[in-house]
Amino acid sequence: MTHSVPNRNWSYPTAIKFGVGRIAELAEHAASVGLKKPLLVTDKALASLPITAAALDVLDKAGMGRAVFSEVDPNPNEANMAAGIAVYKAGGHDGVICFGGGSALDLGKMIALMAHQRADLSVWDLEDIDDWYTRADASKIAPIIAVPTTAGTGSEVGRAGVLTNSATHKKKIIFHPKLMPAVTICDPALTVGMPRFITAGTGMDALAHCLEAYSSPFYHPMSQGIALEGMRLVFENLPKVYDNPNDLDARAHMMSAAAMGAVAFQKGLGAIHSLSHPIGAVYNTHHGTTNAVVMPMVLEFNRPAIEDRIKAAAAYLGIDGGFAGFHDQIMELRSKLNIPENLSAMGVQYGDLDRLTEMALEDPSCGGNPIPMTQANTRALFDSCM
Repeated sequence: MTHSVPNRNWSYPTAIKFGVGRIAELAEHAASVGLKKPLLVTDKALASLPITAAALDVLDKAGMGRAVFSEVDPNPNEANMAAGIAVYKAGGHDGVICFGGGSALDLGKMIALMAHQRADLSVWDLEDIDDWYTRADASKIAPIIAVPTTAGTGSEVGRAGVLTNSATHKKKIIFHPKLMPAVTICDPALTVGMPRFITAGTGMDALAHCLEAYSSPFYHPMSQGIALEGMRLVFENLPKVYDNPNDLDARAHMMSAAAMGAVAFQKGLGAIHSLSHPIGAVYNTHHGTTNAVVMPMVLEFNRPAIEDRIKAAAAYLGIDGGFAGFHDQIMELRSKLNIPENLSAMGVQYGDLDRLTEMALEDPSCGGNPIPMTQANTRALFDSCM
C-alpha cells in the first residue's frame, strides 16, 4: 500500500496524531496521559480482527496488558455500559482506549465517564441539556484515548456520546467537556479493512455532519469553513475508497473529513439527524446509512431557507447547476454507494411514522434545522422519505 500523505500533529480541537502507521505510538500516548492499565473498548466484529490484535500487542509490549471489552451493540445502550463498567472496575483499569467506529467510541466514553461517579447519579442525568453535565464529578472521569477505525462519526474529536435507552428506544446525547479524548490517533491504515457498506455509510455520515453544520442558521464562521472543505473531501474521496479500499490517500482524506464534520457540527445539526436518530433507535439501522437515505429529502425540505447557501457551496465544490446540481450530486453519490432508496427499503413501517415524528421533534438536533420543524411538516417529511 503506497501513499503520499504526510504525518502531522494537530491540536484542534484536541491532540490529533494523524498519519499512516501512527497506531504504533498508542502505548506512548497512553503513558503521556498517565495510563498504566487501560481497558480497550471495541465492538464484537472488531475484537477478533488483526488491527485490534496489533493495537493490543503495542500496549502489551509496553507492559500495559491487553484487556478488552467488546460487548458493544451497534446502537449501544445502558446495559452495554453497565457490563463495561463491571469489567473496568474488576480489572482495576485507569483509563479507556476507545477503538473502533462510533459505537465503540461512544460506549468507551460512557464507561470512562460513569465508572467512578457516585451511585445515585444516572447517565441519563447527564443528557446534553443546559448545564446538566455539572452534575458529574469531573475529577472522577477517567482519561480517554480515541482510535477511530471508520471515517464517519467524528466521535474522536467530540465531547459527547450517544447512548440508546433500551426501555424507551430513545437515543440520548450524553455530554461532558471531559469526554473530549486527551489524544486521538487517526491512522488511515486502520480503515482499510472496513466492509464496503460501512465505508459507504460512515462516509455519508461525515457528509451529513458537514452539510447540516453548513446549513444550520447559527453563527459560527469557523465551523462553516470547516464544513465546506469537509464536503469537498467527501465528494472527491468517498467514491475512490468505495472502489479501491486500499487507496490510503483517499482513506486519509476521508478520516480528515470525519473529524472535520464533528468539529463543524458545534454549529448545529438538523432534520437529517433528528429523523435518523429515532429510526436507528427503533429499527437498529446503521446511523450513517440512515442519514444517507433521508439526506436528499431533507435537502429539498430545507430548500427555501438554504438555496443561496447551497448554490455558493456548489460553486466552491465545482458542481454545476446550483442547488439542483448539488441535489443531483448527492443522488448520484447515493446510487454509486448502493444506499437504499427510501426508508421503506430499510424496513420502516407507515404505522410507526406518528411515533417517529414525536421522537424526531424531541431530538436535540431538530433545533438546528434551517426551517423550524413542526408536527405537520415533520410528519410530511417522513412521508416523503417513504
